[in-house]
Amino acid sequence: MIVGAGFAGSVAAERLAAGLGKKVLLVDKRPHIGGNAYDHHDEHGILVHRYGPHIFHTNSREVFDYLSRFTGWRQYQHRVLACVDGQLLPIPINLDTVNRLYGLSLTSFELEKFFASVAEPIGVPRTSEDVIVGKVGRELYEKFFRKYTRKQWGLDPSELDAQVTARVPVRTNRDDRYFTDTYQAMPQHGFTRMFERMLDHPNIHVLLNTDYRDIEGIIPYREMIYTGPIDEYFDFRFGKLPYRCLDFRFETHDTRQVQPVAVVNYPNEYAYTRVTEFKHLTGQAHARSTLVYEYPCDEGDPYYPVPRPENAELYRRYQQLAEATRGVHFVGRLATYKYYNMDQVVAQSLALCARLMGLRRAELVEVATDAGAVGGRRMYR
Repeated sequence: MIVGAGFAGSVAAERLAAGLGKKVLLVDKRPHIGGNAYDHHDEHGILVHRYGPHIFHTNSREVFDYLSRFTGWRQYQHRVLACVDGQLLPIPINLDTVNRLYGLSLTSFELEKFFASVAEPIGVPRTSEDVIVGKVGRELYEKFFRKYTRKQWGLDPSELDAQVTARVPVRTNRDDRYFTDTYQAMPQHGFTRMFERMLDHPNIHVLLNTDYRDIEGIIPYREMIYTGPIDEYFDFRFGKLPYRCLDFRFETHDTRQVQPVAVVNYPNEYAYTRVTEFKHLTGQAHARSTLVYEYPCDEGDPYYPVPRPENAELYRRYQQLAEATRGVHFVGRLATYKYYNMDQVVAQSLALCARLMGLRRAELVEVATDAGAVGGRRMYR
């Protein structure tokens, strides 16, 4: 039994069914497969991501080749602008960001000296604030990071672990791509289509709209792979692990394009953090365009583990329980309380399946999918 039909659960289901001949029951509370990467056509026929933008990028040839079995790709380089002082400026901060913000014409070499002149001396950065002011100084931190972070997490950057803002680079050249990974692309026909092909195997049965606890005593299974919240699995024995949630509000406009790029960040007084226009991601041709506004909140589906030392300590207590629970394997963002990218979840799931099969991860990916198995998936709603 595999609990959760997102990346972690679906990859595990495919590898165990196709690579090891296991019979798999994949269970999900939601009415669809794909987890948070689920996409669908809205009432206007526009392909949207129901749970916010998902942009695939990775440096792993292994992960990219594995997913390429189930989808073609549309090449896509993600770019983000931030609305600051009435301008739309590149983020991560780069040479153009600083020059356009301050009306300067610095070179890359001069920008290095500029950053050095405004950066505050920080020994070992311990908080998200330390990371940014130690790189670009207080003013750029206030303009681009502080208010955005406070909206996103409900906490000041000085209260958050350094890893939050350490994920965002600072550049001295004009590279305005959000990611620099070797492989950057979007599934040609969307994420959901990719998941459908991944799960199209006679040994995989998908049961949607179902809490696994409702069938656990009815349907026998030998082992479980669990991808849901780890604290929920243990009935919140030590208390709830804190998450930041999101409220999505969609708007459709009678125009082909609204924004110059897919995502615009709002590190200011607006209640939302960012706005995404999906047609940039999908490449879809349509007379109208749908956007989604993201409003961070405390209640709802869990999205982002809150990176604070006390939360890490609480997770470690649950992790010890997990390690002592025989026959149950915990994998994915929610089950390991870590903010993984999609490719990292795929790699983690492949590594788990390799251990279960007694293979190295690279060997697992080489195990051929049974060509005769395609077309056999059964899905129960």
